[in-house]
Amino acid sequence: MMRLNYQRHCYQLLRRKAMCGLFVLIFPLIFPCLFTPFTHASPSTFSEWNVPKPRHLRLLRSALQRERLTGEQSDLWAPLADQGWRPYLGSVNAPSLPQKSEGYLQVFLDGGLNQQRMGICDAVAVAKILNATLVIPHLEVNPVWQDSSSFMDIFDVDHFMNVLKDDIPIIKALPDEFSWSTREYYATAIRGTRIKRAPVHASANWYLENVFPVLQSNGIAAISPFSHRLSFDNLPSEIQQLRCKVNFKALVFVPHIRALGDALVHRLRYPPGQSQASSTDYLRETTDQNGKQNPQKFVVLHLRFDKDMAAHSACDFGGGKAEKLALAKYRQTIWQGRVLNSQFTDKELRSQGRCPLTPEEIGLLLAALGFDNNTRLYLASHKVYGGEARISTLRNLFPLMEDKKSLASSAERVHIKGKASLLAAVDYHVGMHSDIFVSASPGNMHNALVGHRTFENMKTIRPNMVLLGQLFLNKNISWSQFRQAVVEGHQNRQGQLRLRKPKQSIYTYPAPDCMCHA
Repeated sequence: MMRLNYQRHCYQLLRRKAMCGLFVLIFPLIFPCLFTPFTHASPSTFSEWNVPKPRHLRLLRSALQRERLTGEQSDLWAPLADQGWRPYLGSVNAPSLPQKSEGYLQVFLDGGLNQQRMGICDAVAVAKILNATLVIPHLEVNPVWQDSSSFMDIFDVDHFMNVLKDDIPIIKALPDEFSWSTREYYATAIRGTRIKRAPVHASANWYLENVFPVLQSNGIAAISPFSHRLSFDNLPSEIQQLRCKVNFKALVFVPHIRALGDALVHRLRYPPGQSQASSTDYLRETTDQNGKQNPQKFVVLHLRFDKDMAAHSACDFGGGKAEKLALAKYRQTIWQGRVLNSQFTDKELRSQGRCPLTPEEIGLLLAALGFDNNTRLYLASHKVYGGEARISTLRNLFPLMEDKKSLASSAERVHIKGKASLLAAVDYHVGMHSDIFVSASPGNMHNALVGHRTFENMKTIRPNMVLLGQLFLNKNISWSQFRQAVVEGHQNRQGQLRLRKPKQSIYTYPAPDCMCHA
């Protein structure tokens, strides 16, 4: 009898343990959001599923009730006045190439699409300085977006080589005798052909003194890392003009990127009917509709409000303690302590204009400038921090807002799906064909498009971050006061040409190096 009771007791104990174990296994499946913040793949999701309420409710209510002002609208959409500057990329009669190259130059570029774009321009310039043959640059896998797209996946390599054929020799791949010079080779040990110590914004003389001997001795030199490794100052004018020639003429996207971008631009100019929304015949679509309706104007908004930007800024976006902890953990996971929490308070950061604008705030800016709810807005962004819930306020202000997903079918987007660089390339193309471009916060995409549109004399609105930060801190400001301050503070920030100052980027400020005064 005692033995039977003991067996029953053991059975019940094992049953309880089994039930507890089963509960532990299925609990994460029932409540996944409680566990995903602790995974390595998603280090900060607390604030993404706990989206804060609008932070500027008083202004938002007034903005939603705003009326359309006809005169103001015409001023907004008016093209940028001729400022007397013209693109200039050097003499048509370029000097012939030297008969003998000093060796092969490899560069390994990190960062996102536009940082890599600037690195490519610098690589061509360095190859010219060294009289080297440039190997098509290697694009590193971005640690944030995990995109492994190559140069040839993004840019038309044959066009690139053809445009620059009279400037430097370029090859797609190394000859067999140098095939050992790979990214993996340099990752395993210190190599005599790798230059790792290139300083940020190095001079032309630095390359002649430190890289040229490596080329002469080995026939090859590999520079890694190579982002921002060439000075913007004290360079010969032909080198500066060559950098601009690469940026504004040699670098064009592959045909399928341009075709998709053209289709999106066309659908923004000529909104299709329901029966035409899924058309993939771009040429027929354009031919059939252009004669039926007048083209509409549209704004491209680059909403740089991703998790990377939010974490790097160390600002408070209304998510409370959970958001602060989540972003702090994300900073540690991605940058391993290289990006720390700011020593400034959120109020100090905002008053200095150092916090990226949220979708709500950029929407209020556009509304204050005079854009109404009939404005066609194209949203250029990768992944918005907080997802659709965070964007909803902006969508309420601008119900005609579109993006890649709303304008193109999944079949049309199949070649760019999940590839951050190709997605950004499509947005860049659309941005260069819009009536107005607005970037919510400074960054590489902002810098690249501001410079390119300046080169083409196109309207670009640059948010006054300091002014906006201070206005949004004022919780008692009325809509009329806010609107007046915004309009006055942006009168000279709509694409007016600014001459480059020392140390400033030639890619953001192309005048006077790459433009001439007519």
